[in-house]
Amino acid sequence: MLHMTPDNRTEKRKLGDIGENIACEFLVKRGFRVIDRNYLRKWGEIDIIAEKDEILRFVEVKTVSRATQIKPEENVHPGKLRRIARACQTYLLERRIDKDWQIDVVTVRLDMKNHLAKCELIENIIL
Repeated sequence: MLHMTPDNRTEKRKLGDIGENIACEFLVKRGFRVIDRNYLRKWGEIDIIAEKDEILRFVEVKTVSRATQIKPEENVHPGKLRRIARACQTYLLERRIDKDWQIDVVTVRLDMKNHLAKCELIENIIL
């Protein structure tokens, strides 16, 4: 007998998880190699860590459903970028990585009704 555990994630978290999975597929199709996902520390989180062209990419994923008029990239504010930057530094130090890196954003616009997604890559966000 299969035991199912209840899904306690919020609707926002479920939407975010869908967006992150789509973003990973989107990146892989564009030649990225996904190294890690959901690197979490008290002071910040990195959604996707990938590599392309010998550059380590720390990727923030922002997902919105079609029902909203908000542009997903509008949710990447200065405070969020500071937390991501701190998490990036921790990741590099913990793993003793010394190579070029940058922060990218993948926006995912979901049309749940029609099961469609539109992704956009915004590269090398300046802190």
